[in-house]
Amino acid sequence: MAALSRAAMVLTMMGLAATSALSQPSLISMTTDVPLPDGLSYDFHALSCNNLQNMVREAVQGAMARDAGVVPGLLRLFFHDCFPQGCDASILLTGGNSEQNMPQNGGLRRSVLDLIESIRATVHRACGPTVSCADITSLATKEAVMQSRLPGYDVPLGRRDSLAPATAQQVGILPGPDFNVQQLVRNFADRGFDKMDLVALSGAHTVGKASCGSFRNRAGENADFVRMLQQVCARNPGHLQDLDVTTPNTFDNRYFNNLQMGRGVLNSDMALTHDGETKNWVNNFAGNQGWFFSQFSTSMRKLAHLPGGNIGEIRNNCFRRN
Repeated sequence: MAALSRAAMVLTMMGLAATSALSQPSLISMTTDVPLPDGLSYDFHALSCNNLQNMVREAVQGAMARDAGVVPGLLRLFFHDCFPQGCDASILLTGGNSEQNMPQNGGLRRSVLDLIESIRATVHRACGPTVSCADITSLATKEAVMQSRLPGYDVPLGRRDSLAPATAQQVGILPGPDFNVQQLVRNFADRGFDKMDLVALSGAHTVGKASCGSFRNRAGENADFVRMLQQVCARNPGHLQDLDVTTPNTFDNRYFNNLQMGRGVLNSDMALTHDGETKNWVNNFAGNQGWFFSQFSTSMRKLAHLPGGNIGEIRNNCFRRN
């Protein structure tokens, strides 16, 4: 008990103690020790392309300086690529059966897709065709997270690019904007994520926008806020609504403060307040930005480690097979 008390004191001094009570909540997800997928390593390109990270960093920095939408765009692209079948750049493939044509992936940011291909071209000129589009997407997303003042995290490297898009059935497991909390929890658990991961990764909605169709059925908490959303879209059906209505261009924890006030844009955002445990994490992250940042990076690490993406090729163009 004395050791536990000393640990609690240290966490309190760090500003990382829990702000509301599940009994003895852990600082980070209990499932952080994720296995490294077969054939991958963290330094896979150390000898063949030792300047890889610097090339990615410079490209992402430049893109962020030009376009505030790069961070949410990369986060969405990475999540929508990895969640269905692992991080394999299948979402980048174009053509009739492209994942980009599926409703779950509507509105992927064109500038972000082009950024990945631009980085690939730069890297292949410098190092030859040794780095996959999947690895570049992982590294670029990690870089965007770190440049948003969040902790870094390990990403497995050496993945291959998929030879075909994911199927409609696979893409169909992506969480939808009208999912209730039971659907969200089950959906994430099926891919190895716990409730804390679910809430932390949902915090990516502290940046980014949603189309009116994504919240057409928004109901429930805060009738005045819902009415405002409806009125904005009635005036302009093409409106893109900030998901964080307080600080839309800053990666912070205000998204969770908004949920506490019923000001989540999507039904799936507000659903996080409809379960005792997920609501507890909403409150914890709302009260402690450092805790949110730490857990977000931990959960992103788990996402980057999803199995898959080690069968295929290294594409010479991210948008098509060799």
